[in-house]
Amino acid sequence: MSEARKKKQPLADQMYEVLLDQFMTGKRTPGSPLNIGALSRELDVSQTPLREALARLEHTGLVVREALKGYRVAPLFTDREIGKLMDARLVLEPALAYETCRRTTPEFLEELLEAVEELDRSVGLADTESSSFRSYWAADDRFHGLIAQQCDNPFLETAYRSLNGQVQRFRLFSRLGNTGAEHAAKEHRAIYEALVEGNPEIASIRMREHLQNANRRRKQRPVAAAG
Repeated sequence: MSEARKKKQPLADQMYEVLLDQFMTGKRTPGSPLNIGALSRELDVSQTPLREALARLEHTGLVVREALKGYRVAPLFTDREIGKLMDARLVLEPALAYETCRRTTPEFLEELLEAVEELDRSVGLADTESSSFRSYWAADDRFHGLIAQQCDNPFLETAYRSLNGQVQRFRLFSRLGNTGAEHAAKEHRAIYEALVEGNPEIASIRMREHLQNANRRRKQRPVAAAG
């Protein structure tokens, strides 16, 4: 990596963090434009690191790029879109949990437990502090991502990765002050325990129940629960 690249990358990372924080705190709302020139003046940085940061955010699903219009914060999901996303997760993630349970290692279980415990620590303040919500959001993403990585099926993992950007968008923009973090933390631990026990059927069932419960919580409240 060149010296110029080394100097530029940390600033791009910093802009990524700044913009992500603005999304989480509600400073930039779903659907709002992200004009690179205006952002450059506002944040007092050149356009190059901003372009890199926006490209990364586009990959997560939190930002969309429109031809001839530029970047925009991703819009809120419609109810129909959320339902279809949850349907896709219900097809894919129980299968991932089943396959992963057949291939657990002590190292994997240790790393997964760290994600479970990180989620536990964020529960109390996830709905009131952006920093705690960010920890919750990251731990939730890490938990599901680790299970996808461990399944040893590149086709299933690729399917999960292609879906994950929209899952991240759902996690962030559907929380609106109510993550359902306490329930999600208990459900993550139940999935983890099934994986420790080495029971693929139970691991798959608990993953399905977790996703169904998240969807049920979303429907029962005016704000959605993250999965």
